[in-house]
Amino acid sequence: MKNWNDTKSIRKDFPILERKIDGKPLIYFDNAATSQKPVQVINALTNYYENYNSNIHRGLHTMSEEATLAYEGTREKIARFIDAPSEREVIFTRNATEAINIVVESWGKHNIGAGDEIVITSMEHHSNFVPWQKLCEDKGARLVYIEIGADGNLDYAMAERLITNKTKIVAVTQMSNVMGTVVDLKILGKLARLNGAKFLVDGAQGVPHLPTSVREIDCDFLVFSMHKMLGPTGVGVLWGKEELLDLMPPMLYGGDMISSVTREKTTVNELPWKFEAGTPNIADVIASGAAIDYLQNLGMQNVRAHELELTRYAMDAMLKLPSMKIYGPQNPELKGGVISFNYEGIHPHDMGQILNESGIAIRAGHHCCQPLMKTLGVMGTARASFYIYNTIEEIDFFVDALIKAEKVLNYVACR
Repeated sequence: MKNWNDTKSIRKDFPILERKIDGKPLIYFDNAATSQKPVQVINALTNYYENYNSNIHRGLHTMSEEATLAYEGTREKIARFIDAPSEREVIFTRNATEAINIVVESWGKHNIGAGDEIVITSMEHHSNFVPWQKLCEDKGARLVYIEIGADGNLDYAMAERLITNKTKIVAVTQMSNVMGTVVDLKILGKLARLNGAKFLVDGAQGVPHLPTSVREIDCDFLVFSMHKMLGPTGVGVLWGKEELLDLMPPMLYGGDMISSVTREKTTVNELPWKFEAGTPNIADVIASGAAIDYLQNLGMQNVRAHELELTRYAMDAMLKLPSMKIYGPQNPELKGGVISFNYEGIHPHDMGQILNESGIAIRAGHHCCQPLMKTLGVMGTARASFYIYNTIEEIDFFVDALIKAEKVLNYVACR
């Protein structure tokens, strides 16, 4: 088992961290966009292609059976990871965005009507914003927003006022990808249940970083993406309560989602396969199982503890810089390992580019959260985000680079 407190040992599992950018060691602080992959995940991917590359479910030969066992084994691992009652409730998708769209298409279009309300927050990623907005336009429903307070936390008093018997679903992020704000899902879930509404959690940012139990949250749907939690790209997860998924029609039709087909009628398959039409992303799902194993070995409580240490240290150092503005909660205990910031008078894109010259990878822009940017009164922010392989030493280098960047960019601006 990997020692979660031995970051040097953990870093050895990530070959890409040996890379240099313009001759400088890579400091990867763009984990909210996607995480890096350990050798265990890379090896699982290549092992599939080198040793048992085959289609699943349909074949009777040895390699097909091996691939099926490995693919379905990942489903079982994910069910345990999120404390799901059954692996039948775990649906593989391409990403969290597709998972939300399945809920919109297969549940929303059959349960949302004119005059109904859908409650989201003002800090949602476009993936948990645009599909609901479009559904409201099509159905004559109303999209209702829970705002954030001046401290960057959700206004739970407003949530209590807005979630009513008109609410059909509450769909919220587990953790803001911009401000790192951690949402109290138990409060919102209780409000949804009291008003007879369904409850969807966008866990794209939360599940990779926080211990997550769908039983404790008591949500109806949870979505997340494996590429943000050490796994490959192209694999998302939709978890839903079995009684809801049973009633929802498939979004896609074709191979493997069927039970039987005649000229007159098609009978759909049982869960979870009725939502997985066609040949799936077999190799990357199998490799995702290795990512789950890696995080399980570390322990998600330990992942959270490490990121909290990094975030607290980084914020303490950054807030000492005179031109620094950090958005969202100023208390690290109330946020994940995400820090969005701006330097007064410096465009975040310029900041991102000059930090790249020091080998530091951050994100700059609106982070697919344009409504939130409007709320914050900015066009965009620079964003540093941390994960299990980041270190205090990297943060020291990052803060020094921020100081140098400010001097350089202010000098250029004054010429």
